[in-house]
Amino acid sequence: MTAPQPLIRRLCVIGVGLIGGSLARALREQGEVIEVVGSGRNEDNLRAAVRLGVVDRYDTDPARAVVDADVVVVAVPLGAIEPVLRTIVPRLASDAVVTDVGSAKGSVVTDVERVYGRIPSHFVPGHPIAGTEKSGVEASFATLFQRRRVILTPLAETTAAAHRLIKRMWELTGAEVVDMGVRHHDAVLAATSHLPHMLAYTLVDTLARLDDRAEIFRYAAGGFRDFTRIASSDPTMWGDICAANREQLLEMIALFSADLARLAEAIRADDRAAILAVFQRAKRARDNLYLD
Repeated sequence: MTAPQPLIRRLCVIGVGLIGGSLARALREQGEVIEVVGSGRNEDNLRAAVRLGVVDRYDTDPARAVVDADVVVVAVPLGAIEPVLRTIVPRLASDAVVTDVGSAKGSVVTDVERVYGRIPSHFVPGHPIAGTEKSGVEASFATLFQRRRVILTPLAETTAAAHRLIKRMWELTGAEVVDMGVRHHDAVLAATSHLPHMLAYTLVDTLARLDDRAEIFRYAAGGFRDFTRIASSDPTMWGDICAANREQLLEMIALFSADLARLAEAIRADDRAAILAVFQRAKRARDNLYLD
């Protein structure tokens, strides 16, 4: 009996960091990829990827790296997606399927349209809802996506075959894959991911500029550490996200700011009932969430 063929013959990962590296590791562990080619600007990181067995080989020129690849995963910051696409499109195989891992899909779709002049049928926008505050291939691990969600935002032009391939690729990592519209995705992520990062960055920055900041951080308890952990995330990446999802993020910041102002007024007026109502609603909502 002939052994089943792996899902992907040659996978090219452009941006072999936490997400791209973890994807490659997971597919390798499942035996679902024959060869992994890495690409990126940091050659030390790429050498580490080879040493760790995450990729088989690398090329700092993405146009050379994508040659003959069946699947190309663009795992670079949002601000770098358009230039990467302009570089690789002339060298892509005619049947290569391209996907990304960007946290804002509207900007990615716009970038694709600028490069191609249309939406190509082989493009499947994607976003794994997984990660840590660490970056680089050495932070990657094969189980990162297990029991996590991956959102795909296939477009009207996306072929069913390309959609199935990318969905199956992520399922093999242990992820739950769901489909969502582009604008809905960006609204959901602005609320659940982008806004919390803005709050964490701002809180740490505010406290770091106080005169007695050393003493404040010395006595910071577990709650502070847990809440502000994400402020250690890559600033460049999150700057790109702010620009890419500006409209949706500003709406959430305005909504939160209004609610925070109301809480401040209740504290100022010593309105215990209003304060307690906020805390009770928040506790009920948080207790009923499924976040594990």
